[in-house]
Amino acid sequence: MVAITDGDVAAPDDSTRARAAVPVTRGSGGRIRARPPRKRLSWRIRLNQDRTLLIMTLPALVLVLVFAYVPMLGAWTAFQHYDIYQGFWHSAAAGWSNFTILLGDRIFWHAFENTLVISAVQLILYFPIPIALALAFNSILSSKVRSFVQAVVYLPHFFSWVLVVTIFQQMFGGAGLVNQMLRTHNLPTWNIMTDPAAFKYLVTAQAVWKEAGWGIIVFLAALAAIDQTLYEAAAADGAGRWRRMWHITLPGMRGVIALMLVLRLGNTLTVGFEQMLIQRAAVGRDASEVLDTFAYYYGVVNNNFSYGAAAGLFKGVLSLILILAANKLAHAFGEDGLYRK
Repeated sequence: MVAITDGDVAAPDDSTRARAAVPVTRGSGGRIRARPPRKRLSWRIRLNQDRTLLIMTLPALVLVLVFAYVPMLGAWTAFQHYDIYQGFWHSAAAGWSNFTILLGDRIFWHAFENTLVISAVQLILYFPIPIALALAFNSILSSKVRSFVQAVVYLPHFFSWVLVVTIFQQMFGGAGLVNQMLRTHNLPTWNIMTDPAAFKYLVTAQAVWKEAGWGIIVFLAALAAIDQTLYEAAAADGAGRWRRMWHITLPGMRGVIALMLVLRLGNTLTVGFEQMLIQRAAVGRDASEVLDTFAYYYGVVNNNFSYGAAAGLFKGVLSLILILAANKLAHAFGEDGLYRK
C-alpha cells in the first residue's frame, strides 16, 4: 500500500474531470464500474408514458379551445360591416373605420375611465385582503376552527351576482336593515345602493364579500410550502411572531403574490359584466358603464356587432399589453411572474 500525501496530489486535468463526470455505480465486491449514460427518450415513448395524464387533461384542453380560442375568430368582425343575415364570410369589409369611430366616441372613453377607476379601487382595497385572510387563517392553531371559518368565507363564491346584489339591497338599501336601525334611532339614512358617487366602493365591497374567501386558496398553498424549520430556527433566535412573519412568511409568499398581481393587472379592464348590468338601473349609466357593458349595449343590443367587436378587441389587446408589462416588471424585481425569464 502506497501512502499519498498532500504534496503528491496533482491538480486534475481535463481527462480526469471527464472521467469524474461519468456516472459510476458500485458492483459486487465493492468494485466501481462506469454506468452508461441515460439515453434520451423519444417523444413517442414519452407520449406513451404520459398517456394517462394527457387523457385526463384532454377535456380541459377541449374546453379552453372551444370557449376561449375558437371565439377569437369572431374578432375579425371588428374589421367588417357585419350583417347577421350575410354571415361572417360574406359581410362587407370595413377596414379600420369601426376603430376610428370608437376612438372618437365620448361614451366609450367615459366607459374606459370608469373601468380604470373601479379597477384601481379594487386593486387597492381588494387585492391585499386575501393575503391578510391567509395570514390570519395560518395563525389559527385549531384545525376544526380553521376548517369552519374557511367554509364560511368560501361559501359566497358559489352565490350568483343576482343573489349577492339582493343581499346587499336587503342590508344597505333604502328599506334595508341598516337604514331601518338608523330610523329607529332618529339618525339620517343613506341608500348606498342608489348613490352613483359611492358605486365604485359598493361594487368593491361586493367583490370582497363574494371572492376574497376563495382567493385565499392560492396563498394558503404558498404558506404550506414554506419550510417550518425556518420558523423554529427564528423562534430559537428570539424572533417574535411579527418578525417571523416579516422575514419568513412574506418573503416565502412573494413569488405567489407577484404572480397573482400580474394576473390581476391583466384583468384590469374586466371588472364584472353581470355585476354592473344588474345595478345599472339603480345608479345610472354614468356611474356603471364599463367596457363590457358598453360592448353589450352599443354592440349586441343595437345590432351593431362590428362596433361591439371593435370595443372588445381594443380591450383584449390592451389587456395583453398590461399583462406583458406587469410580467416584465416582475422579472425586473427578480420574480418569475407568469414564466421564468
